Amino acid sequence: PWGDPWRGSPTRVGPAEAKESRGFIAVNRGKRSIRLDLTKPEGVKVVHRLVSQADVVIMNHRPDVPVKLGIDYDTLSAIKPDLVFCEITAFGRSGPESAKPGYDIIMQARTGLMATNGMIDEGVPRVIRGTPPIDFAAGYAVCQGVLAALFHRERTGRGQKIETSLLSNALYIQTLPLTYVPSSPSAQSRMVIEDLPAVREAGLPYPDVNALYQQDDRSPAYRPYYRTFQTKDWVIAVGCLSEPLRKKMSDAMGLADPRFELGYDPQSEEGLESARQIALKAEGMFLEQPAAYWVELLEGAGVPVTPLKFVEEMVFDEQAIANGMIVEHKHPVAGIVRTAGPIFKMSDSPTAADTSSPMLGEHTSDVLSEIGYSVSEIKSLIESGAVSGIVNPDA
Repeated sequence: PWGDPWRGSPTRVGPAEAKESRGFIAVNRGKRSIRLDLTKPEGVKVVHRLVSQADVVIMNHRPDVPVKLGIDYDTLSAIKPDLVFCEITAFGRSGPESAKPGYDIIMQARTGLMATNGMIDEGVPRVIRGTPPIDFAAGYAVCQGVLAALFHRERTGRGQKIETSLLSNALYIQTLPLTYVPSSPSAQSRMVIEDLPAVREAGLPYPDVNALYQQDDRSPAYRPYYRTFQTKDWVIAVGCLSEPLRKKMSDAMGLADPRFELGYDPQSEEGLESARQIALKAEGMFLEQPAAYWVELLEGAGVPVTPLKFVEEMVFDEQAIANGMIVEHKHPVAGIVRTAGPIFKMSDSPTAADTSSPMLGEHTSDVLSEIGYSVSEIKSLIESGAVSGIVNPDA
């Protein structure tokens, strides 16, 4: 009944008693909130009545929790046979770890994402900060699954259950390093398969293990053209993923890279050494002029390039604002909030959430009245502790 744990996260804004956090405000725009105690039978009955009029139910719990509460798929689909039910677990429903709880940081560590990232804080792997990548990936998976199931229901009239997990999404976003080709293993694959058991048994400190793992087997032939560079005053990034783009960068900077000569093999020993020398040459050249100079020069040559920015700068970014990627709304506790807008636009349907994130239980009375509860019934539910909220006298 205390609501989403994100409400009370360390990013709290406004008065402490409001328990509203920046994270909760960011990802819950356009939603409504009712407050239920699902340990009380009356609270579960409210869920059942809600489901009878719902299209979709989404929940994230350990696999055993919905059954204990009486809100599992079998129970709810008996109430609404064409229900689309989406369940998010930590480790999936099968296997020896299926009952375990999990959060983004747990999956970062459990699936190798944290280790592959290679960053170290005080001798241990650093959690990927700034945004929870696995949580967000799971959210996109839920969206795709629900939309596909709704389309299926439109065609067949049948609802269904969708399962996804933090584990599956953590693996999916690592498809590139995860893919193992036995005939041509990467340096990392060889280290993990052949050396890691002995390294662990020897008790090597993590920084030493990380150094062994981070052997870079990516071809240095492409490094001068897809990386960051320090300029005279700031950092820029260049991204040349095709040979024509690499030549444009080389010509614009006068790198005189021999890789573009007819018959030259950039993967030969000679080619790899040349690439290293070209990278050193580029590093030195970039230090001679400020970032603005290089951005203008390379953009003029058609090379993808950008100065490094902090995410906080993007709140006022002209390009993002021009495309509706930064939006503004008013929150009852935090006041004016600027945050990310919708990731796509539709020509005939609005996509922007035009209301702020809800206060806990803000819409309890309204929603209950919409599904048929009278004012006296709502008051009775509040008195029993099954729901919490302010009774709307007009309900």
